[in-house]
Parts: sequence; C-alpha cells; structure tokens
Amino acid sequence: MFGKVAADVLGLSDVGAVIKPENYDKVDADDYVMHEDGEKIYFLIKSKSDEYCFTNKALIHLDGTSATSKKRTLRRYDYSKHRISDVTLETAGTVDLDVEIKFKIGSEQYSIDVHKKHIEEVKDLYKALLKIAEICHENETTLDYARQSLELASTVLSRIASTPNDLAEQFKELNQIAFHWLIDTKKQYTVKDFGFVFERYIHN
Repeated sequence: MFGKVAADVLGLSDVGAVIKPENYDKVDADDYVMHEDGEKIYFLIKSKSDEYCFTNKALIHLDGTSATSKKRTLRRYDYSKHRISDVTLETAGTVDLDVEIKFKIGSEQYSIDVHKKHIEEVKDLYKALLKIAEICHENETTLDYARQSLELASTVLSRIASTPNDLAEQFKELNQIAFHWLIDTKKQYTVKDFGFVFERYIHN
C-alpha cells in the first residue's frame, strides 16, 4: 500500500500491461462493452489507475483519479464519431522500462505507457490504429468530394432551368434525390465496425 501511495505522491510513471484475451472478463472495462450489439474487445491495456479498452467500435477509457482511489471516470470514443489521427510509437531505449503509444481520437490526445516486454503486442496495436486512421481519412475525403459534386450539380441545374415553375419543380426533385443519395453515400463511407482491421493486425 505504501508503495502505491508513494507512486502517487511522487508522480511516478504508471506503466501499463497488455491483458490477454482470456482475462478480458476480469477487468472493469468489460462491463461497459456493448456485447449485446456485437461489440468485442480486441486489445486492452491496464495500468494501476487506468484501463484502455480497444473494441471493434470504440475506445473505452476507464480513467482512475489515482492508484489508491476507487473512483473512475468512463469515457467512450466511437471511431465513427471521433477520428483517430497522429498515431506514433516510441520504442524503449536501453534504460527505459516502457514504450509509449500516442494518438489523437477526436479532440483528445492520448499517450499510453506500456511495459517494454509487451512491445510486440503494442506494435500490432500501432498498425491497427494507423490503418483505422487511414480508412477514416480516405472516407472523409471521398465524402467531401461527394458534397462538392452535389453542390456543383445543383448550381448547374439552377442555371439551365427554363422557367420559374420548372426551377421550383426541378429543385424539389433534385433536393429529394440529393438527400437520399447523400445519406446512402455517407452510410457507404462511414465505418462503424473495425473488427476486420483488428483481426488482421492483432495477434495477442
């Protein structure tokens, strides 16, 4: 107990460990996974005060105030709403005990220290997060092109309309078509389940 208090007081590094799949049901984060909706844990890092749970749909972060407190703050970041970016991995030096994986999810910046004995597992997580970031970026770019194309089509149509009555009718028709087309396009390029990415890269 004294060692934990000292670690808090001195602000010592809270180095995490990678939890094996057979022990996922023993961690607190598992209680907040939407198992009923097909959500599944693919990677989990546990430290003295925090748990970082990467599922096929979201990052679930159980944020502990300290190593000795039982209070937890639950934060959930769905990948489809909070884009992952700026993924980096800092490997351990000769005297370092930990490696560090960093990334941004939405507006939140994360830097997670993990014991260097887990470097191979963390490399897999790095690849998975990098791939998710790439997919989301490409999809956002495609959606932006789709919106620009729609605006251009609307502008062109308004210029070639022959009469005000025709314009009103054509605008109404175009608006309905555009609405459904944009929804379908967004569905096509908004990925909510990244299980296929984790299954490709995670080998723990």
